[in-house]
Amino acid sequence: MPRIVNRYILREIAVPFFMILFVLTFVLLMGRILQLMDLMINKGIAVTDIARLILYLMPSFLTITIPVSLLISILIGLGRLSRDNEIIVLKSSGLSLYQLMPSVALVSLCAFFITGVAGFFLVPYGNFATKNLLFDIARQKASIGIKERVFNGDFAGLVLYAEELPPQEDYMRGVFISDNRTLKEPTTIIAEKGYLVSDPQSMRVTLRLKNGSIHTADADAGTYKKIDFSSYDINLDLSTSVGDKNGIITKDTREMSLPELIRESRAPGLGKTALKDFTIEIHKKFTLPFACIVFGIIGVPLGISKHRSGKSRGFVTGLIVIMTYYVIQIGGEALGETGILSPAIGAWISNILLGAIGVYLLITAAKEKPLVPDSIRSIRARTRT
Repeated sequence: MPRIVNRYILREIAVPFFMILFVLTFVLLMGRILQLMDLMINKGIAVTDIARLILYLMPSFLTITIPVSLLISILIGLGRLSRDNEIIVLKSSGLSLYQLMPSVALVSLCAFFITGVAGFFLVPYGNFATKNLLFDIARQKASIGIKERVFNGDFAGLVLYAEELPPQEDYMRGVFISDNRTLKEPTTIIAEKGYLVSDPQSMRVTLRLKNGSIHTADADAGTYKKIDFSSYDINLDLSTSVGDKNGIITKDTREMSLPELIRESRAPGLGKTALKDFTIEIHKKFTLPFACIVFGIIGVPLGISKHRSGKSRGFVTGLIVIMTYYVIQIGGEALGETGILSPAIGAWISNILLGAIGVYLLITAAKEKPLVPDSIRSIRARTRT
């Protein structure tokens, strides 16, 4: 009988879990859809690149939506059994609350495993692959965004004009550039030809000019300079979002797998701030998946508690628990970064606090005691009257 009951409970949880997972993932994706559509429609980026960006974003979405979907599905599934008095019938037949836990434990462990794999490997790979793909897109935009006889201001501090873009050729003819990156000495550059040269290793696109001159005027000093050149390079730096300050492709902590984080955290000469960042990120690889276990524990007593409302109560209760969890997590990480708490404690404090509350509520519910003490319930009754 327990096996049949657990399969029944598993089905009650699994159906809303996949529905909520799909809806939440779709909602998060919709937040990026407009940006992706702008890249495709207005910037001319290929549909395949847009699909790759969506694929790379999915693991980071799943690390959020899987724990949230797990908690809400447990509250909805067990809440439905409680409303229909099926929990009472199961207890009357001799089954304890702990005997109803295997199905919830199985779903929680599966969610823990999937979230762990995503956090350990898929999210870092997706973040780093996104960085490289964004550079490729930016490099494409640098070439396809330049139109002949049109002033192009897509590059910070530069205005680019090309008199002609010969068909079937990879250069521009009659190049005019207004360079305002140095405000004290704005520069005008005129060249016969210009070539776009990309370097994926340094995350830069270089505009190589041929046979031209550089004109610089200093209004304060009343001077004018002209320099002729046969070849001159201008870096169209794309490393702001995809490289380090030296323009070299690097991985930040969100783009490293667990072995890479451990290796980098043990590097000699690592500063205290960097060590804290590595420590917090290492522990986050475990705390986010472990949230599935915490939500599984706290969801059972909250789900079977008697109430008259329908599925809306499961959503509301789930949102309150989730918001509490993530507020404590963000606060703990901030305290760990500032040194008020140990980075490890700061990363785990939300799991520790909510896990302890969940264990207490589970034991209380198993003893068939009210989850809210009588003293608190009497105070609530007085405030309502």
